[in-house]
Amino acid sequence: MSLDIVILAAGQGTRMRSALPKVLHPVAGNSMLGHVIHSARQLQPQGIHVVIGHGAELVRERLAADDLNFVMQDKQLGTGHAVAQALPAITADTVLVLYGDVPLIEVETLQRLLAKVSEQQLGLLTVTLQDPTGYGRIVRDAAGKVTAIVEHKDASEAQKAIKEGNTGILAMPAARLADWMGRLSNNNAQGEYYLTDVIAMAVDDGLVVATEQPHDPMEVQGANDRRQLSELERHYQLLEGRRLMAQGVTLRDPARFDVRGEVTVGRDVLIDINVILEGRVVIEDDVQIGPNCVIKDSTLRKGVVIKANSHIEGAVMGEGSDAGPFARLRPGSVLEAKAHVGNFVELKNAHLGEGAKAGHLTYLGDAEIGARSNIGAGTITCNYDGANKFRTVMGEDVFIGSNNSLVAPVEIQAGATTAAGSTITQMVEVGQLGVARARQRNIEGWKRPEKIKKS
Repeated sequence: MSLDIVILAAGQGTRMRSALPKVLHPVAGNSMLGHVIHSARQLQPQGIHVVIGHGAELVRERLAADDLNFVMQDKQLGTGHAVAQALPAITADTVLVLYGDVPLIEVETLQRLLAKVSEQQLGLLTVTLQDPTGYGRIVRDAAGKVTAIVEHKDASEAQKAIKEGNTGILAMPAARLADWMGRLSNNNAQGEYYLTDVIAMAVDDGLVVATEQPHDPMEVQGANDRRQLSELERHYQLLEGRRLMAQGVTLRDPARFDVRGEVTVGRDVLIDINVILEGRVVIEDDVQIGPNCVIKDSTLRKGVVIKANSHIEGAVMGEGSDAGPFARLRPGSVLEAKAHVGNFVELKNAHLGEGAKAGHLTYLGDAEIGARSNIGAGTITCNYDGANKFRTVMGEDVFIGSNNSLVAPVEIQAGATTAAGSTITQMVEVGQLGVARARQRNIEGWKRPEKIKKS
């Protein structure tokens, strides 16, 4: 059975008190609408139609993709009106309606809902809550069959006592949709065209309204303000933490851990508090990550150790290598097996060979460093002349003395040494000692300046 998905994403979200359209507010580093689109794609529909309105150009710009059809709703006249805007583009047998501010909906829940749809039956996702304030109520007859949905503002006191609420997520036979859309009325407290009125029409037309519920009510929780947004964020992180722990990760405190992307993990991984994983992160077996670290778009091979307060982005750390505390690996950095980057060391587009070491207080940019080479404290590669970048190349077993400036382009060949305090501008050949510093002079009788006393 073919499927078209309509995602309603036109609302302003005034309670967010933001210039940003509500559906673009992030949960776990991705916009709420982005999460919904991701779930929609996993259902492999023939079309995904995103109804936009407030901030339409920004929404389109942020999320534009070949498989998305953006539909404009110039005036926000209700959910029924929004779905009607997408109607001309719908050609599938089944239509599924989702919401751009309900980001945690599970694909498995939607699959169960879609399984209920036929020519004579539509699927309605409901949720049972202790306090369903704000939700439309599911009205059933004596036999338990759904007869209608009554919006909270239009509900009687008896109807408000109903605990089963409408999530708004609906799957229906497309052949009926055009007729139902044409029969919608705005004769209600809000003066809007409610999609929920389709339920009563379906019942009148002899269709069965089959309901399904999510396993977790948070799946259907929307975000109308910053508080609800934070609740979605925490719940998402709790679920991610549980998923990783089930795969063999020890989290020191799942409440102080954040995933903002796609994470693949091995076994016996240890992650301390306040660690943030962003983008695509691969963590192999026996990796240890200390507190307060950010790992983004990086691969950590087996046995890697990252110590506290380090920032790793766009890097590959080889088996048994380590970094930190207070290390920064910027994009293009590669550490081979057992390489070491210590405290207050920054790498950018630098390749450290197997067993190479940069212990402390060092910047290595656009550099190739051979196996077992040792970089002394206070060393920098001077890789930028104000217009262009240049590379520094070191062979294997090089020893760089403390407080060196290596002015690129420059090569230090295998087994060479540079003396402390040197500014190296020329090649140091195999086994040589490079010394590039002014001769020391000690001046007799020198008088230290004194501070002038104010009168």
